[in-house]
Amino acid sequence: MRPARSSAAAGAAQTLRRAVAVALAALLLAAALPGQAWDAALLLQAAQRAGPRALASARALQAQLRSGAELDEAQQMVAINQFFNRRIVFVDDEQAWGTADHWASPVELLDKGRGDCEDFAIAKYFSLLALGVPPARLRLVYVRAEIGGPGGVQTPHMVLAHYARPDAEPLILDNLIEEVRPASRRPDLTPVFSFNSEGLWQGTAGASAGDPVARLSRWREVLAKARAEGFR
Repeated sequence: MRPARSSAAAGAAQTLRRAVAVALAALLLAAALPGQAWDAALLLQAAQRAGPRALASARALQAQLRSGAELDEAQQMVAINQFFNRRIVFVDDEQAWGTADHWASPVELLDKGRGDCEDFAIAKYFSLLALGVPPARLRLVYVRAEIGGPGGVQTPHMVLAHYARPDAEPLILDNLIEEVRPASRRPDLTPVFSFNSEGLWQGTAGASAGDPVARLSRWREVLAKARAEGFR
């Protein structure tokens, strides 16, 4: 009987070694993806600490990012916009977080499953950075959105804008509509100010309005949270 036990132990050890090898291979594959700008292992660790829903959604996001690496930037905009618009329910901060103003990190949003316009725009921003889109091509834009058509109610809102070139017409990623549209097809949006991890501007053009990290405390906080979750 002793040889049988030894054989069983050897088989179990071999199975364990294979499982570890598969896990390491997956991590190495993630690390080798061209243009990747996120730490796959750190993201999953942060999601696991948050809870089962965050972990499942983080795995879905990583799958989306890996498949998105094969797309061009315009296709990446559509894929990321759809991922969050279809997965996250829009509610205001009072309903989601019990406070008047909270900017969620991507993992916080995936765990909650609900969020407001800032949360959508921030998650899309970091996801596109993870795909290798340069931050200079992305801006989070505070706008006045006209709800209900011409003459409707003006309400504060945030969207994400993508500039293929500095002088190009931006594409607008918005949680209010499914389609990614050029800015000329969004006459309902009036820019107020815009920012990214590199700068802050009045409107969407012109001279810099200062350091966004220094001037926007909510942005400073969410940058720190996102980086702790593996986003760079």
